[in-house]
Amino acid sequence: MRIRDWLAQSRVVLQHSESPKRDAEVLLGYVLAKPRSWLIAFDDTSLSPAQLTRLTMLLERRRAGEPVAHLLGEREFWSLPLKVNNSTLIPRPDTEVLVEVALQLLGASPAAVLDLGTGSGAVALAIAKERPDCEITGVDRVPEAVALARENAALLALSGCRFLQSDWFSELSGAKYQLIVSNPPYIDATDRHLQQGDVRFEPLSALVADEGGLADLRKIADQSRDWLQKGGWLAMEHGWQQADAVSRLLTDAGYQQVATQADYGGNPRVTFGQYNPGQMAG
Repeated sequence: MRIRDWLAQSRVVLQHSESPKRDAEVLLGYVLAKPRSWLIAFDDTSLSPAQLTRLTMLLERRRAGEPVAHLLGEREFWSLPLKVNNSTLIPRPDTEVLVEVALQLLGASPAAVLDLGTGSGAVALAIAKERPDCEITGVDRVPEAVALARENAALLALSGCRFLQSDWFSELSGAKYQLIVSNPPYIDATDRHLQQGDVRFEPLSALVADEGGLADLRKIADQSRDWLQKGGWLAMEHGWQQADAVSRLLTDAGYQQVATQADYGGNPRVTFGQYNPGQMAG
């Protein structure tokens, strides 16, 4: 079978996917170890039986809904190739907004940064890539996630990051941070989207929070005050309908200069504030 024929058939097989054409091209490029431009230029190339067997297996898994990132074992984030698995969330493009906000909030001097619920290490490693002068710590309560983040740091040779197993702040001691960032669980347990798309294959513990999705956001807002340097910043990703609620959480906890940054689709996605104990929040 030629490449063009396999792609045409695969688009039909994956017709219920959000992006059948792109999914088929990514899987084919993965098996052949070729870029998309090569697939287009040499689409009359015949596929070997071994290649077809492997492609059929991957295609069936994708048709069953398994995320492409899990099939490949990798997802790009902030131009970094990251190993991924089912112990963590798959890094999303909109989470790059959290990295952008973090870089804007960091001053010119070296700083200590904490990433809560680091998962694959995506946010921490992206910050480390741009700010090698900073000391980045990522924590996650899931040991498999910590192992994965450490593997990604080693593969990317980003030695400015360290990753620890910790339930939020539980295993930290004595440190103070200029910036704390987090993409915590923020989805309500009754949200119908939990039964759709890639999230069906991701750990619920990394997605769902009590209080309509606000419980962990509230806990981080409250507890971060004890771990921030004076004048330090907290930035949290949240659901697109939660911006007002998260802004109130920060304001009520005494944070100042509270503001929200939209994601690439124009939806409010990251809310941040500065903590100056002893001063009035405004």
